[in-house]
Amino acid sequence: MSRIDAKFAQLRAEGKKAFVAYVMAGDPDYETGLELVKALPDAGVDIIELGMPFTDPMADGTTIQLAGQRALEAGQDLEKTLDYARAVRETGDTTPIVMMGYYNPIYSRGVDAFLADAKAAGVDGLIIVDLPPEEDDELCIPAQKAGINFIRLATPTTDDKRLPTVLQNTSGFVYYVSMTGITGTADVQADQVAPEVARIKAQTDLPVIVGFGIKTPEAAESIARIADGAVVGSAIVEKVGAGQSVDQVTAFVKSLADGTHRA
Repeated sequence: MSRIDAKFAQLRAEGKKAFVAYVMAGDPDYETGLELVKALPDAGVDIIELGMPFTDPMADGTTIQLAGQRALEAGQDLEKTLDYARAVRETGDTTPIVMMGYYNPIYSRGVDAFLADAKAAGVDGLIIVDLPPEEDDELCIPAQKAGINFIRLATPTTDDKRLPTVLQNTSGFVYYVSMTGITGTADVQADQVAPEVARIKAQTDLPVIVGFGIKTPEAAESIARIADGAVVGSAIVEKVGAGQSVDQVTAFVKSLADGTHRA
């Protein structure tokens, strides 16, 4: 059982939904970003999503793009992002860590070397937004063999013909992107998402987590009522970009986690 599986089992036993927080590794700089990441479990975060900064983040909106630029300009790279996972594991062994981003930095490092390093660092899952199921042999299958969950995105355009292909090699959980387009651009509506979550759950036993467009504790709670949890990224990253302190950002994160756990 992976840390992700164990976390969902624990939450089910407690009657809670999962709160997943995305932050860009190295934003606004290495030390501040690391302080924030290490503070997330105590703020109620059930799963940490670590963004891997990349020069061409095609699926991300302005907020995440700017965070990636800040991180890259501050010297963040893939090795330093793995250092974040190592640092979290020094103080806690139960909070799953998922690295999210694009394939190029992993390919450049070498898939086998990356997977060995990620596993040793305590990484539990990967979300690679530019690798479709047709390219599962590139990273998805090797990741699973290395004991790292490969988490797939489903979207409003993933129809019933496409969905089984998306789900085929997915593990850990399914990340449902609640709207088309780039991150951070609109507010999610639970009543519109509920039928889609039900449609996915009818075809998989994996938890279904909803992200994109969740900006408030109330929105997190409403989404968590109809799914297995909520992901918040842009709203958190926006606070970092605005220059808020780690304490201020973690207070906001705690409010989102509390909202999710009320569902």
